[in-house]
Amino acid sequence: MLTPYDYREYSLQHMERVVAQLTRTRDGQRVPVIVFTKGGRQLEALADIGADCVGLDWTTDIGRARKRVGDKVALQGNLDPALLYASSNAVRAEVAHILHRYGAHPGQVFNLGHGIGVGTPVENVAALVDAVRELSPGYHAA
Repeated sequence: MLTPYDYREYSLQHMERVVAQLTRTRDGQRVPVIVFTKGGRQLEALADIGADCVGLDWTTDIGRARKRVGDKVALQGNLDPALLYASSNAVRAEVAHILHRYGAHPGQVFNLGHGIGVGTPVENVAALVDAVRELSPGYHAA
């Protein structure tokens, strides 16, 4: 909801400072850092703050987001969590749509585009996981 200037002034610079202060390795292993902001209007700027991955909400087109940031960062998201109240067939269709929009690029972390709602049918969460496991190898090598 902020202007581009206010976003940089009151949000982005603070996220960048936090990312810079995080522990990036532990026991010789890299610790990935994921940042998230609602709306994704300043996606390119967010991809430049030093995180490994940018989380997308459900209002951001994942295919366009990939084109905007290239391979600079991985992208996480962006299934609308409200879809989990629909049928398992609708969930599967949306998984296929998101995978198709992202394309055969590395760096996709399939996830919801925000938190899971109270009362979400467990069978639809299982349908989501099953669809991702079944369909994603067609786009991303294991």
